[in-house]
Amino acid sequence: MKKLDNLVVGLDIGTTKICAVVGDVVDNQLNIIGIGKYPSKGLRKGVVINIDATVDSIKKTIEEAELMAGCEITSVYAGVAGGHIKGMNSHGIIAVKSREITPRDVQRVIETASAVALPLDREVIHVIPQEFIVDDQTGIRDPVGMAGVRLEGKVHIITGAVTSAQNIIKCANKAGLDVNDIILEQLGASEAVLDRDEREIGVALLDIGGGTTDLAIFVGGTIQHTSVIALAGNHVTHDISIGLRTPKQEAERLKIRYGCALASMIRKDETIEVPSVGGRKPRILSRKTLAEIIEPRMEEIFELVNQNLNESGLADLLGAGIVLTGGGSIMEGTVELAERVFGMPIRLGVPRWIGGLTDLVTSPLYATSVGLALYGSKNLHQTRFKAQDTNLFKKVLVRMKEWLGEYF
Repeated sequence: MKKLDNLVVGLDIGTTKICAVVGDVVDNQLNIIGIGKYPSKGLRKGVVINIDATVDSIKKTIEEAELMAGCEITSVYAGVAGGHIKGMNSHGIIAVKSREITPRDVQRVIETASAVALPLDREVIHVIPQEFIVDDQTGIRDPVGMAGVRLEGKVHIITGAVTSAQNIIKCANKAGLDVNDIILEQLGASEAVLDRDEREIGVALLDIGGGTTDLAIFVGGTIQHTSVIALAGNHVTHDISIGLRTPKQEAERLKIRYGCALASMIRKDETIEVPSVGGRKPRILSRKTLAEIIEPRMEEIFELVNQNLNESGLADLLGAGIVLTGGGSIMEGTVELAERVFGMPIRLGVPRWIGGLTDLVTSPLYATSVGLALYGSKNLHQTRFKAQDTNLFKKVLVRMKEWLGEYF
């Protein structure tokens, strides 16, 4: 297979599926040339629990993507998620030596803001500049060249468990892939579905996956809050399996094909065939019964997210409302239920700003993998993450300096 110089691959390693999107960067646009998708068998709640099973799933995904794209894949931009992810805001202050702010001063203030005490089992994954303050003048995006004696910087720091991040890198390496970068999945998804205006006036991105529901809040053009809720699509599947007394794989099929998050949207005369366990005959049940099992769990997920929004203090700043992505958002009635719970505008987020085989990825299901590829196309560099890296923070700082220019 041929190798392409501008090839970018986003690898979404999820709890229920592993998805790879292959893009070719031409004239600063990402053109989709191939996708691969395979069930994920080695993860739970976004965390690797079986190395061999995960490696096998990654290999099968990459093989499918290579076959469609007609090229060899050697490196990827991998997503990281899970309950171990935590976000925090930090603040740094430095004195400006030359009375005029230089790029080196900006780097120094960000490094100062990033110097937070972390437990030994946690590593920094992202350091994202929010705003700069020059001599009490707030709201500055690019302070380079300004006169001042005191420079302050506000950043959002995203941390994760050392072992979880390294296991993702290890799985990719064992599958024969270099990891160009590890990226928070909701940050990746935001690249594909959020536009600049939404980020400015305030928007929340809610990625409903299989193992976790990931939240990211953008206000004033930059990320302000991240959070992970340990309830998601797999819990809905489990409820269906128990409530309808059917195997989990059948429960998942029923959820995808007939599921509805709002029981009031279902007509009373609609019926579904439900497979039984133990060799018993299938049963015919009302589709509304299925919806009545799904609705309380989806409502619980949204209520937990709403509580998180209120605790963040940013709920009143979401002028653009909430954008839903992930496989759990596709279900009928999800947008309507979310509007009822949150009381603000809701829309589904589908990948945009791409070319090529766009019809294959125009679904919230591919928002993260397309977003990871978009992120990679905008931040092309040669930082390589290896499983044996004992301190990812140094790599993060190197990477941060390389793409700092994006914000200025």
